[in-house]
Amino acid sequence: MSASVTRRTALLGAAGLTLSACAGAEDPAASPSPSRTPSGSGSPSGSPSGTPGGTPGASPSASATADALPPVERRVSLPQLMREEFDGGPVTRVRRQAVTDAYERWEVTYPAGDTTVSGILLRPLGRGPFPAVVLNHGYIEPSVYVTGQGLAREQDYLARAGFVVLHTDYRGHAASDPAGDLERESRLGYTRDTLHAVATLKRLPAVDPDRVGMLGRSMGGGVTLNALVAQPGAVRAAVVYASVSSAFTENLDQFTIPNRPEAAQRLAQRFGSRRESPDFYAGLSSRTYFDRVTEPVLIHHGTADDTCPPPWSRRTHRLLRAADVDSTLRLYAGEQHAFVPQWPLSMERTVRFLRRRLRA
Repeated sequence: MSASVTRRTALLGAAGLTLSACAGAEDPAASPSPSRTPSGSGSPSGSPSGTPGGTPGASPSASATADALPPVERRVSLPQLMREEFDGGPVTRVRRQAVTDAYERWEVTYPAGDTTVSGILLRPLGRGPFPAVVLNHGYIEPSVYVTGQGLAREQDYLARAGFVVLHTDYRGHAASDPAGDLERESRLGYTRDTLHAVATLKRLPAVDPDRVGMLGRSMGGGVTLNALVAQPGAVRAAVVYASVSSAFTENLDQFTIPNRPEAAQRLAQRFGSRRESPDFYAGLSSRTYFDRVTEPVLIHHGTADDTCPPPWSRRTHRLLRAADVDSTLRLYAGEQHAFVPQWPLSMERTVRFLRRRLRA
C-alpha cells in the first residue's frame, strides 16, 4: 500500500471522530484528506486515527493501480470518476446571442460522454489563442433554470478580461439531456459535465490548452473541488466562491434534508445511513481526497453568508493546506452569499490570480 493511501486511511478514521454535521451530530463519514506536510499556517489539529468501514463494490479499472488511486468501494463515488476518461468533444453553436465591443456570446452544446450538455460560450474578439475558464454555477431549481443562468456577471467580466468562457448548464438543466436523481444529488453527474467541458475547451482553436482554469460558485464550488480531486492536472488553477462544504454530509444536512427530504431518504435506503455506510458518504466528499489536488486554489467567502456558513471554507482551506495544496482564503467582512458590494474586488483578485497561474 502506498504512503498516500496509508495517510488517507488514517485521517479518514480521525475525521470520523472530529467532524460534526451542521445540526451538531457526530458524523463519521465527513472526513478530511490524508495530510502531507503543511505549507504555511492553518493546518488542522491532530486527532486519533482509525480505519473507516467499507463495502465491497466495483473493482478498479485495469489501467489504474492500487498505489496510484484509492480503491473503488462504490461505483457512486469520486474514486470511480478518477478512473474515467473525459474527452469532451466538438462544440455545436446553436445560436449567437450577442456581439459586444469585447466578445461574441453563443448558446452551445457539447458532449459529456453519452450526454449532451448545453451552455454559453464567450469568445473575446481578436486573435487567440486565449486563456480559458470553465464556469460552474450554483444551485438553481432545474425546472426554472434557463441557459447561462447563475454567473452572468462573471461571464461578462472574464470575457472582457480576455478569457474564453464556457459556462456549463449541467445535465438536467436548460437544453441539456435529462439527469437521474442520483446524478443530481451526488453531484457526480455535474462533475462529469464540467470535466468534459474542460476537455471541450481545450479542443477549440481559440484556446491555449495549457492555460485553462475553473471557477465555481456555491454548489458549483463543490463541483469544482470534486473535479480537482477526480482529475488532477485537468486545469491549471481554480477559484471557488461562497462554496458549499467539502463534506457531503454537511451539505446533506444543510440543503437536502430540509428541502428535499425524500431524496435524502432514498440515499439512506439505497446506500445506508451515514453511520451504517460511512465509506459511501466519505467517497462523495472531496476533502477525503485533498492529497490529490495539484492546482492552486483561491477561495472567496463572505463573513455574513447564511447560506453556506463561512466555517465551511475555513475548514476546506485548512485541510487543503494540510494536504500541501497552494490554497488562499479571502474573507470579505459583512459580505453575504450573493456577493454584491465587494464583488468587484473579488473579481479583480480572481483575474489577477488566474493570469498569474495560467501563464504558459
